[in-house]
Amino acid sequence: MSPGKEIVDLSGPAVSEREHFDLSGPLHLTTVDWTNPSHRRSVAASLVQSVYILERDRQEKRNGPHALAPPWWEFFHFKLYKHLIDEADSCIFGAIFQLTTPTTHNSPRFVIAFRGTITKGDAFTRDLELDVHIIRNGLHQTSRFETAIQAVRYVIATFGSSNVWLTGHSLGASMALQAGKSTAKTGIFLEAFLFNPPFLSAPIERIIKDTKVKHGLRFAGSVITAGLALAMKNKNRGSGVNTTFDVLSEWLPCLFVNPSDHICSEYVGYFEHRKRMEEIGAGQIERLATRHSIGGLLLNAVGGVELEEPLHLIPSANLTVNLTPATDFKDAHGIHQWWRPDLHLQSNSYKL
Repeated sequence: MSPGKEIVDLSGPAVSEREHFDLSGPLHLTTVDWTNPSHRRSVAASLVQSVYILERDRQEKRNGPHALAPPWWEFFHFKLYKHLIDEADSCIFGAIFQLTTPTTHNSPRFVIAFRGTITKGDAFTRDLELDVHIIRNGLHQTSRFETAIQAVRYVIATFGSSNVWLTGHSLGASMALQAGKSTAKTGIFLEAFLFNPPFLSAPIERIIKDTKVKHGLRFAGSVITAGLALAMKNKNRGSGVNTTFDVLSEWLPCLFVNPSDHICSEYVGYFEHRKRMEEIGAGQIERLATRHSIGGLLLNAVGGVELEEPLHLIPSANLTVNLTPATDFKDAHGIHQWWRPDLHLQSNSYKL
């Protein structure tokens, strides 16, 4: 069957092949080596996929033996500990999974996973609303995020923070990133696997191919941003933004991006530009610019609005880029790419 082909069941609606673990899951991982980055990435992505299918099971009323989600976690010896329900529309947007086999130093005990936007069924309207909140840098003020962070705090308070993973895709990656930043600011650094996390910026990385032009645009942007930040320094004194950003530098989430996906591809240029600025002796400018957005600084200057640092700006990360050619945007943005065994990946660590 071709990827994404639908299976016709005369007793019910058509089902995407990608919802069936036996057809689309990482069946090659018969044994998980928790020290292997590829295995860890594949398991985290599969658990995110299971949350997508949990919601689809709910929408299609697939229960018991007809449910398609359980194999996506049972194959890796996890059990579903708890659904995370959005109180606004009763959709399933996340889940807590618990490993049932003996844990090791590298294996997770609990994984808290968040799905991205679903374009089918009754969840789409609410998901789209959350996407808008990301654009407005207001995800942390939503009831869905409040449910998510309460779940994270519950797991930490009940079982401890060691070997607890956060993971998510697209909108769900933003949810996991917001939760990870919130806990990191309290000194708790959770492992995080963020797939295709949104980066809200002009798509310089994808549209402009000339390296010198890209660097010139980014350099100009850094100088302007740093200049505005310095101009606002006295006004913002005591806000704690710089302090919390410095605290975040100790947290190293794992980001997985595809350069053909305009939603997340700007992370590639974001981190490469920071490295290049250090190399040319302009690291101090970039260290100031990297914790601010021009839009946020202007809002502060004009209206006196004090904002959190933009969600997508993070000081440190392990960045993995999928250089495998994508057939289209759906392929480049999809969660399924991240458990394929034949990926051409490039990984680098960045720390402010």
